[in-house]
Amino acid sequence: MSITSLDRLDDHTLTVELGRLAGCEREATAALVAHLAEFDARRLYEGEGLPSVFKYGTTVLQLSEDSAYNRIQAARAARRFPAILERLAAGGLSVTTVRLLAPHLTAENHERLLTAADGKGKHDVEHLLATWFPPPDVAPTVRRIPARATPLSFAVAASETTPAATSAAAAPVAVATATEAPVATQSARPPLVRPLAAECYEIRFTASAETLEKLRAAQDLLGHAVPSGDLAQVFDRALTLLVADLARRKFAATPRPRSSTKSGVDHSHIPAAVRRAVVLRDRAQCVFVSPNGRRCGERRFLEFHHIVPRAVGGPPTLENIELRCRAHNGYAVDQYFGPGKRRTRGAGRSTEATARAQGTRSGTSSVVPRTLEVTATGS
Repeated sequence: MSITSLDRLDDHTLTVELGRLAGCEREATAALVAHLAEFDARRLYEGEGLPSVFKYGTTVLQLSEDSAYNRIQAARAARRFPAILERLAAGGLSVTTVRLLAPHLTAENHERLLTAADGKGKHDVEHLLATWFPPPDVAPTVRRIPARATPLSFAVAASETTPAATSAAAAPVAVATATEAPVATQSARPPLVRPLAAECYEIRFTASAETLEKLRAAQDLLGHAVPSGDLAQVFDRALTLLVADLARRKFAATPRPRSSTKSGVDHSHIPAAVRRAVVLRDRAQCVFVSPNGRRCGERRFLEFHHIVPRAVGGPPTLENIELRCRAHNGYAVDQYFGPGKRRTRGAGRSTEATARAQGTRSGTSSVVPRTLEVTATGS
């Protein structure tokens, strides 16, 4: 079989075959893990002239280092708790989530923990483990980051908040920030969002010296309200204002809405009252639903989608507007106007927006940064 031969399959056949192959892959992975567990227990890699099962996996089995490590950890956990193999074959667990769970599994808790993790992805399992086995808070620190001779990059990480699982009081949030190193001498530290406990996260990102100065200025201006200068509280206040401003500009959110002053019918303009009502009704999520009943629910790159397209006279009314993510808004364009049309409609706006985004990024790189890491824990 080749890639080119698949273009003759109809959509339904391709979808069914893809699901069948995914199921076969899960069963094959479970079988591989089971055989690897027995192979490791017998130490057969030694007879093959290799010092470890990891070396055997990467050289003889030609697995990537990450793939070999995850499968070895899953194999050793499955040897202790065979129920893992059934969940791997069924798709409730992956080798990655088993690797995360393995250090915490005991004879007393493995059934409850495996059941709680069943069907969850990597990030959800990390949150689960942080709730069950919370590590200590991150200690506040400020230290210089050693320079590295690698290209400059810029990254910012943010995390979703999740409902409290075990505590009614607000748990502390750990925040870590790191400024960029000088251009052409150091790369940015990788962004990090790591759960520490229920509603408690360590967040680390890379920023410029200019951002650090803004942070210091915010701490000074908040001296009366936040005497300790706690970074977690400063960031929370800043993000509260930023989210409110973005919601106002994108969704016309306001505590005091006014009636529209526009007269006549303008299909190119969506009234602010309609945008507010759509966001409230659709809960700020993509409302696209697949034929099998699965709703997208994406919260990023949301767009106002005309059910009856604007190009054919669709009105900007609450009944004709809904929230779609960029992908499913484009999908609707292809469904209505034909495949490929999404790439030609609105090309001018996309080019302009890309230029603005590139200009913004290039502006940040002109700052000569200082190399510091700032860590804080707050409540």
